[in-house]
Amino acid sequence: MEKIKAIVVGTGFGCRIHVPALRAAGFEVAALVGRNEERLQRKAAENAVPEFFTDLGEAIGATGAKLVTIATTPNTHATLAHEAIAQGCHVLCEKPFAFNANEGEALLQAAEQAGVIHMVSHEFRWLPERALFGQAIQEGLIGEPRFLIVDQFLPFCADPNARLPRWWFDKDAGGGWLGASGSHLIDQIRAWLGDFHSLSANLLTVSDRVNVAEDSYSMRFVTKGGVEGSMQQSAGAWGEPATLFRCAGSKGTVWIEAGKVLVANANGTRQLSVPPELELPAPPPAADPSSANRLSHFEIGPFTRLAEALRHAILGSAGGSAVAPPTFRDGLKCMQIMDAMHASAAGGGSLQVLS
Repeated sequence: MEKIKAIVVGTGFGCRIHVPALRAAGFEVAALVGRNEERLQRKAAENAVPEFFTDLGEAIGATGAKLVTIATTPNTHATLAHEAIAQGCHVLCEKPFAFNANEGEALLQAAEQAGVIHMVSHEFRWLPERALFGQAIQEGLIGEPRFLIVDQFLPFCADPNARLPRWWFDKDAGGGWLGASGSHLIDQIRAWLGDFHSLSANLLTVSDRVNVAEDSYSMRFVTKGGVEGSMQQSAGAWGEPATLFRCAGSKGTVWIEAGKVLVANANGTRQLSVPPELELPAPPPAADPSSANRLSHFEIGPFTRLAEALRHAILGSAGGSAVAPPTFRDGLKCMQIMDAMHASAAGGGSLQVLS
């Protein structure tokens, strides 16, 4: 299998997820890039990455890498991606794609003009239950989709003393739970139902914190196809997680329950089976066995499928993905929706119509 050299920018999520997923998909991770040389040296050794650099341009020149993956704070994405694109590298960028839609539009134009492959890390499109949920809608199992609910209560940020990525709470770094997690759900809804027409939203902090970016949000929307929906999520809610993904259509309803996808119609309720093409790969071994328990298959499996789709796109080879890979164009659409949500929240939940 032909090895494509990749550079991973970022030593947190980049090392925990990007590095093992890229290797599982057949890439050679040639170098890490970061700001702290001492941390870089330690992370490179822990993850068996041969080289490390504090300058992306130097790393590309020294390694001859053809792919750059970016796992840094959102306010740094544009600068790093533009540098990689300018040197002819394909780019995989973490979400939220950019700091705002203007940055996202410039990145999309640069990538298209350079003719490089570009993708955004919305890996949860490959979670089998979410992919199967969308497949049920597309295959007409519920008739015409008309009403969607995506709601989650999560305890990640409930404890103010919890050890969490600092950028989640830093507005200047592009933080906030909307970008950290809501961007994934916005992308998922678009993958299921197409583009948004209008929305109203609010951003809030539920946990016992002050003067930080939001840990919760709520949004009502209408898609261009006429589906009414709501998307609400709090990462500051004590207690066991609770999730509701449910879409009602003219002839039935589809929902996710404990990782299973069920459909109800006039004939009753049945569980859908996950076809082989939507199954996840087995998780790869961790380079550092002591950190193996931190390799969540909820993240690593879908990210491996994303990396496989990226590799096929770079090589122009057969064996494409059963799930449509998210590109910079999808990233831009997501940023436009997020910008509209921020504008709506600033206007007390005012209606925003997207072009």
